[in-house]
This record gives sequence, structure tokens and C-alpha cells, in this order.
Amino acid sequence: MSNIKQNASEEAEFAKPLYTPIKRRSFFMYAGATAGATALLLSGCDDDNDNVKPADGTISLGSGDVGVLNYAYALEQLEAAFYAQVKATPALDFAAVEKDYFSQVAAHEAIHREFFKAAITRDAPGQIIPTLTAADLNFTSIDFTKRASVLAAAKAFEDLGVAAYNGAGKYIKKSDYLVIAGKIVSVEARHAAYVRDLISNGSFANEEVVDASGLDKAMEPVDVIAAASSYLKVKLDASKVGK
Repeated sequence: MSNIKQNASEEAEFAKPLYTPIKRRSFFMYAGATAGATALLLSGCDDDNDNVKPADGTISLGSGDVGVLNYAYALEQLEAAFYAQVKATPALDFAAVEKDYFSQVAAHEAIHREFFKAAITRDAPGQIIPTLTAADLNFTSIDFTKRASVLAAAKAFEDLGVAAYNGAGKYIKKSDYLVIAGKIVSVEARHAAYVRDLISNGSFANEEVVDASGLDKAMEPVDVIAAASSYLKVKLDASKVGK
């Protein structure tokens, strides 16, 4: 598979790592390219450091566009950590093709995570949320040795991720960010569709995720964080995202 041809626009340049086929290069090359190519400008962002942990340990994701980016960064960290574990200890009853698939998805999610980290670190370093460590995550409800458990968790993560991007899109002020979010959510939707079909053939676009108007369902940031909280030990506050 050849690389998708890029145009000369600034958006294509900083998005370039998201186009390159997974099998062509290692993740570390992606991460380096992402950091070097990031050209996002967080103009108009609050100068306040919104990511300072209050006394109760809650992490505020912040406000404005940077809040949306932090929100996406937090979710991509969660997904990347999940798929890294799936790749490291694949379910005993996974088929070979499924192991290969989840290995590629692990790379996709790591790229997404590093993209947001590089963007916020470069242009709003005082507002980036802390990195989520293993101590901040709670995957105890997932049996990584069993295919059914892994697929159920993957379905939950992917459906939630798509709904999260759909719901946050209206809060993005800069068009460049909206373009990138659209490209990432399309990848997340492909993941969701594939996982759903692995669980139940033909369920990739059923009424659980597509509404009567034929549109993917959307969720507000506070609702997404509430749904994701069962996989987190740290508290995230999305109440100011997009405001």
C-alpha cells in the first residue's frame, strides 16, 4: 500500500504521520515525525494553567480548544494503554489475524496519543494534563487472557471514543483542529466497526451507535468521562471543556 499523496497545506504537513501505513515504519519513527511536524497554534487559549491538580487530586482538562485537545489526549492515553496491554499479552483464544489486527490498532492509538501530546506540549505546555501512568488506570474488570473479555472492552472503548469526538466537535473553534479530529474519529469508527463485527457479524452500524437519522451518536465530554471513569483511578474534570 502506497502512502496517500499530501497537498502543500499546513494542515496536511502536521497531519502527515496519521496517513502513513502502519506496516511501513516503526511506531518510534511515527512519534518523532509527529513531534517534528506539529504546527498547531493554540491562539486565544487561556493563559491559566488548567491542569494543576486540586487538593482532591482531580485533574481539570481545561477550557477552550486546549481543553478539547486535553480531553482527546486523555482518552487516547486510555485507549493506547489498553491496546498496549492487549498486544503485550494477547488473549489465548485470539486467532492469528486478530493478534495482527490488535497489534496495528495499538500502533494507531499510540500515534494518536503522541500527536496530541506533541501538539499541546509545543504550543501550550503549561496547560497539558499530566501523563496517565499505570497507577492511574484500572483494567481489573478486563480478563486479557480471554477473547470475549478483550473484545467487549475494545467495543466499549471504541464506541465511547467515536461518540466523544462527535460530541466535542462543536466546541472546536479552530478549523485545523476540527479537520484533524475528523480524520482521527474516522479511524476510531473503523476500529469500532471491526470489533463489533468480530463480536456479532453485522452489528457494525446497529441502533446502539447509529441513530434514526443515520448519524453516529454523540456524547458530551462530562458524560464520556463519567463512562470512562470505571477504567480510571484518577479523577478527570471535563466541566470546562469547550467553554
